[in-house]
Amino acid sequence: MNTLKLLIIVTGTNKYEGGNLPTGLWLSELTHIYDQAKEQGLDITIASPKGGDTPIDPESLKPLVLDEISKKYWSDTLFREKLKHTKSLSEIANQQFDCVYLAGGHGTMYDFPNDITLQNIILNHYENNKKVAGICHGVSGFLNVKLSNGDYLIKGKKITGFNWFEESLAGRKKKVPFNLEAALKERGSNYTKAFIPMTSKVVVDGNLITGQNPFSSKKMAKVVMQELNGSNTSKSN
Repeated sequence: MNTLKLLIIVTGTNKYEGGNLPTGLWLSELTHIYDQAKEQGLDITIASPKGGDTPIDPESLKPLVLDEISKKYWSDTLFREKLKHTKSLSEIANQQFDCVYLAGGHGTMYDFPNDITLQNIILNHYENNKKVAGICHGVSGFLNVKLSNGDYLIKGKKITGFNWFEESLAGRKKKVPFNLEAALKERGSNYTKAFIPMTSKVVVDGNLITGQNPFSSKKMAKVVMQELNGSNTSKSN
């Protein structure tokens, strides 16, 4: 059986526009999928739009949200080094993966939506029956992806992502460049969210898998692995 390949895409943006407030990757949205994939022997590539260093949102390192998995990886020197040397999207644009996973963090709202290389990678994999997944603000990377027929990829799809009320709870309503929930709806998606804000929700619609917020990280990793192993099993039967 061929080794499954996972591409994790992270942000390279370290500050909100027009100020000095730091942002970046929300750590748990990477560590949980990374941990599960490593445990199951996947070939993992971490990339970002321009490559190089991955800024970490300091909010995601606070004791209340830094879970055991994230703590374990944050204290791992080799893992920290990997985050400092991500591949650029142009470097891996012609490679094929079994799943493309967009990790979140507010930084993604700046460098994901309009990145043409990112859009092409997602389109190429989705139309070749591969899994595409995004969590929290990482889902913003799907916003401008158009299929070969000209429709937005997320049009008519069940999807979730960080909602506007959660943005309010996070105290970032006046900092973010746009309202992600509204933008997802404008693209014609069937947006859905957990009844209680800041609780776990994962939505699967065919090969599109999305998670609502950082609290969905653990379940998201589990669901992505189940979907990947399911598709891998069916291919090998």
